[in-house]
Amino acid sequence: MTASLHHIVIDTHDLPALARFWAAVLKWRILSEREREVVIGPDIGSPVGICFMPAPETKTVKNRLHLDLTTAPGEGEAEIERILALGARRAELGQTGDESWTVLADPKTSNYQF
Repeated sequence: MTASLHHIVIDTHDLPALARFWAAVLKWRILSEREREVVIGPDIGSPVGICFMPAPETKTVKNRLHLDLTTAPGEGEAEIERILALGARRAELGQTGDESWTVLADPKTSNYQF
């Protein structure tokens, strides 16, 4: 049997809020919601989803993972504005202004990039 990716797991203090944020960003759905696990994905039959699980400890180091998102040509600025309206915020990580991406942080401070 070959292993295959099933979920990307994100630890968080507020599972429902972060799951709903990412579902809205990606235009996905909540597929499963339990006290200690919320799973989102494009649909129930999708091979990969994102699973949000509780993290009792406080984050003390830089994220080792971030999500890089992309848009159709010419839609970048509008999509950034849509995601900011969902609760994301711009993040300053030492950019020079010449980057081809925009760094945003989700409402729970995990970073992702355009």
